[in-house]
Order: sequence, then C-alpha cells, then structure tokens
Amino acid sequence: MKPISNTAFYCCGIRMLDAQSPRPVCGDGYAGTFMDARGLEIFRRFHGESGPNMSNVARHRYIDDFLRSELARDPNLRIVLLGCGFDSRAFRISGGRWIELDEPQLIAYKNERLPVARAPNPLQRISIDFGSESLAQKLEPFGGPAPTVFVIEGVAMYLTVDSLRATLDTLASLFPGNRVIADLMTAGFINRYGRNIKRIIASMGAQMIPPANPALPFQHSGYRELSSVSIVGLAFRYRSAAALNPVLRLVFPGLYSGYTMRVFQHATPQ
Repeated sequence: MKPISNTAFYCCGIRMLDAQSPRPVCGDGYAGTFMDARGLEIFRRFHGESGPNMSNVARHRYIDDFLRSELARDPNLRIVLLGCGFDSRAFRISGGRWIELDEPQLIAYKNERLPVARAPNPLQRISIDFGSESLAQKLEPFGGPAPTVFVIEGVAMYLTVDSLRATLDTLASLFPGNRVIADLMTAGFINRYGRNIKRIIASMGAQMIPPANPALPFQHSGYRELSSVSIVGLAFRYRSAAALNPVLRLVFPGLYSGYTMRVFQHATPQ
C-alpha cells in the first residue's frame, strides 16, 4: 500500500486495543479484523505514543456520536468517507447510506476482510488513486441535493492547502449544502506536541504538512463553520478526566486549540 494508506493500520490498531480494553471509548469491534502481521508491525512503532493514541480514539468516538445524532434525525442521510481507511461505521451504526473511497489496494484488502455484503446498511466502496484519478468523476454519479455528510478523518494534515481546497470545491459543486466533519491540525501543534509521531510517519514515507490555519480552505470554498471542539479535551473527557481540562487549557492553550474536530456546512446559492 502507499505510505499514507499504511497509516490506516496505525489508526486501526489503536481502535483494536481500545475495543479490547475494559472501558472502550469507541468500541470498534471490527478493528481487529484488519490487523494482519504487516499491520501489527506498523502499529508496533506507535505503541509509546500515548497522547496521539488517545486523541486518535477520541476523534473517532466524536465522529461516531455526531453521525448517530444526525442519523437519528435523518435515517436516510448519505454519508461519504474520503480516505476511509479501515473505517467500520457502516457496520456499527444504524441507518444511513454509506460511500467509502480510498486507494485501490486498501479497498481490495478491506473487501477481503470485511465484505460489503455483510454491512447492515447500504454501502458502496469506490477505489480511487488520489494522485492520478478525478475525485469529481468518482463522485459525480452520486451527486445531487440529498442531505450529505462528508467525513474527512486523519486526512487533512497530509494534504496541501491547494489539494484540500480543490477537494472541497468538488464536494461543493456536486453536493449542494453538504456538511463536512473533519479533524484539523495546525503546523504549530504538530511541531510542538507531535514531533515524534511526525518523525515516525515520515519514516514510513508519508509527510504531515498541516498549515498554520487549516480552516482557511473551507472558508475559501464557501463553507461556514458550525462547531469546533478540542480533540485533547475530548480525550480527557472520554477517559473520565475532564476535571483536568481547565488547568491544562490554561497552561497549554496551544495543545487544546491546535487540534480540533470541526463541522462545516456549504452555503447553498440563493
């Protein structure tokens, strides 16, 4: 698999350990399905990264809860996962019409381990070489005004500003009024608090290149921000340690503001 696709094993491994723990945060019981010997070897490099690992599980849980809330209002909501990795939400969450996109090798591997036919919800998987194939052409058959939420998880920090802007422009043109939930990281955060994990990921051939202001591409593509939540704050809250948040936020403000879960909505033309 490509270097960025290999990081999917890292995220999946964290969720596997979480599911095996006495008090799971997101309880992804399917995560272990994807962790073969290669995946476990990749994950081994990240075992000591307790802070990033906690944040990774926290962001996944937050997205789970957000989607469940949205599906309670609209069980037919269309949910599109860009760079889906080893996401299993279509199997764990009730309702929705699901579309997953990722690199061909990853999709093929995922289909072997967890076939679409086993999903209790409508699910389609689409393979795309993000470097050479058109996202617009892949998504065009599904376009239209039906309510749609895009999940961009663990992806934005690997994209240039121009690439993210182009992606958002595509989504806006094909899916009027769509919403996006994404984890956004600043350059200041990764350089101060994530230098070691950045180094590990670089050793795998992938580069984390978050900008100073990761929300700008959304603003330039006509999206307005609906909410922003600190992922570090979520991590402590899910571990029943929310009492630490006020003190840590005061002492380390960049730790809380530099990595966030945000929801955006594209403004539909009047």
